[in-house]
Amino acid sequence: MQVLLNIDVGDVTRAITFYRDALGLTHARTLFEGAVAEMLGAGCRIYLIERATYEPATESGDALRTYERHWTPVHPDFVVEDVDQALAQAITAGAIAETSVRTFDWGRLVTLSDPFGNGFCLIEFPGEPYALESGPSGTAEAP
Repeated sequence: MQVLLNIDVGDVTRAITFYRDALGLTHARTLFEGAVAEMLGAGCRIYLIERATYEPATESGDALRTYERHWTPVHPDFVVEDVDQALAQAITAGAIAETSVRTFDWGRLVTLSDPFGNGFCLIEFPGEPYALESGPSGTAEAP
């Protein structure tokens, strides 16, 4: 099994530039007459998919696709070596920082959004991801 990450955007060309400049992803190819861009570099293939603003989000219901800031419980976390440097790079490319950099026992984290309203995090781990004392089940406890 593999994971493909699909991110809806209002403008594929602008999104390619953002994800390249903000996160260092590589544009591998453009598909479907320019409507989809494949980006590589975060351990999985990331597809930027152009969708029209105010297009129905589902076949049922009245939710419309918008590119204002929205919240979703599923979002990508990009693990970086230096969260402060990565944050500065992302902001320069057009990201919006939504929190300050926060420090936890397991590492440092900042939450952001891309120019299309999609949330993502930058995380710096000092060692293994979420490496803390083992919990009752013998696995590392995450926040």
